Amino acid sequence: MFFVFGPSGQMYRGGPENLSQISPVRRVQRPQALHTRALDVPGEPVPAFPTPPHPATSDAATAPAVVNLRMQDAVSAYAQTGQGPQVARQPLTKVSDVMTTGALSVQPEARVNDAWQTLAEHKVAQAPVVDTLGRVIGLLLRADMAPLDLLPQPGAVKQAIDLARRPVSEVMVSPVPTVAPDTELRRVAAVLLDTGLPGLPVTDEAGVLSGFISRTDILRAVAADPPLDLWSGPAVSL
Repeated sequence: MFFVFGPSGQMYRGGPENLSQISPVRRVQRPQALHTRALDVPGEPVPAFPTPPHPATSDAATAPAVVNLRMQDAVSAYAQTGQGPQVARQPLTKVSDVMTTGALSVQPEARVNDAWQTLAEHKVAQAPVVDTLGRVIGLLLRADMAPLDLLPQPGAVKQAIDLARRPVSEVMVSPVPTVAPDTELRRVAAVLLDTGLPGLPVTDEAGVLSGFISRTDILRAVAADPPLDLWSGPAVSL
């Protein structure tokens, strides 16, 4: 089950097939919070800091040791023989199987600069925006923000400061689709592809936040054991 919530409350309840009919939820160019340089391209995320190149080294002693995965598997299997029969692990199929509980959230009145710092400290790229009752009203994406330019163009310093002081409510994605914990993962994957969002808040029908499911959560489940199972069982229309 999917929902769409905004500051005015629930706007949609139903399957993913009709989400694209909600115009604010369609794949659109997201607002950029801080664009103070002339070379900024509208709609393109502004990188916070350039990724430093990895220093080259010829010292073989610093090279990571090659791990023999088959040897590790054999040792692990041998160790498990002394633990008796193991309970069969079931495939992951629902949002509740892979979602992040206790997800970080931000308030709509928080300043952009403060919200950026909060996301950076928690090492996450997005956070649901919730009201005082804990109901989701939007989604804040770090790609839609940029830290205060260290060297803004001449005459743009005041503008950069003003932009950094804007409230989150002015740059968040809203309305935003949310998903129920018992929804099938492949339905979520289809919605993420359709909307271009990096993840969805997990809520109940009232919009109260219970977690978050991101593309990273799904990819991690694909590589995990027990495996992610998107296709077993009867066919279900997306």
